Amino acid sequence: MAEDSGSKTEKATPKKRRDQRKEGNVFQSKDVVTVATLFGSFFILWMMFPYIYESLRAFMVYFIDISGTQSDVDKSMATEFALTAAKTMLPLLLVSIVLAVLATGIQTKFLFSGKNLRPKFSRLSPLQGVKKIFSLQNVVELIKSILKVIILASITYFMIKDAMTQVVRTMDMDITVSAVYMLELTMSLIVRISMVFLAIAGLDFLYQWWEYERKLKMTKQEVKEEYKQTEGNPQIKGRIRNIQTQRARARMMQAVPQADVVIRNPTHFAVALKYDLDHDNAPILLAKGQDELALRIVHVAEENNVAVVENKPLARGLYASTQLNQEIPPEYYGAVAEVLVYVYKMNKKME
Repeated sequence: MAEDSGSKTEKATPKKRRDQRKEGNVFQSKDVVTVATLFGSFFILWMMFPYIYESLRAFMVYFIDISGTQSDVDKSMATEFALTAAKTMLPLLLVSIVLAVLATGIQTKFLFSGKNLRPKFSRLSPLQGVKKIFSLQNVVELIKSILKVIILASITYFMIKDAMTQVVRTMDMDITVSAVYMLELTMSLIVRISMVFLAIAGLDFLYQWWEYERKLKMTKQEVKEEYKQTEGNPQIKGRIRNIQTQRARARMMQAVPQADVVIRNPTHFAVALKYDLDHDNAPILLAKGQDELALRIVHVAEENNVAVVENKPLARGLYASTQLNQEIPPEYYGAVAEVLVYVYKMNKKME
């Protein structure tokens, strides 16, 4: 039993998920972020390539023209270089940042937690460091890194091998044709690598989800403790309910002497009724009980000279249909009226 209660076999509760999220522990795959940034950046690069080419060409022409007349780099040349760099590189940088933020935010639901930024002295522990080095997650990351390098090298090798003949022929081609061919070859290489990395990112996403869920699992004892914290200790709640029930019964028994009549069946059910012609539209049920409590109601009524009448169906019906301090249902008006008339007549005879 101890071994079973100590093993994490239960799915994480919603409370634990909320607590872990507050701590900044959320599920995400870094490979998905990398692939999204890679695809987006190269797509923008492909779209902007003519503009980047023209911008760089214009700067080179400007630089060559001005180099013949100036020996030192002046302010205008530095400004032109900065503007050209900003126009060509800044859009790519902004797209990469936006895609990285979106890819991360979509996975984490745009959570920002500063708790991970707080210093933890446990991170300085050599033992903890050794455990992290040989942890399952680090082993998987190492395997992924090796796999990426192998795939990258293999794709590059086979593509260059197949295109080697054509690459050699570019030496005899026009420089523009040669440049276009090399660009197409490079983009083809990038697309193939990206597609492979996309597949790796998909597998990594599934693995990270599985690992995250595994770490969140709870033991049966943890689930019980959490239930006690959120719902309260069942024993304490039961004790509170018992006290409340006892107090309610005490107040109910105090109202029995004020009743006009107690209707019983004869030992199983008992109800105490009161009818004030000036204030009530119908008789009010002051107390009701079953078995032992019914006998106590009858006993208190007899001690306080409250009339006790035996009527089995009426007692059972009022007990089931009427709550404390409520008027009796209309379908019992006639039967209760007969009982009250009988009681009033008996009281007058006794007077």
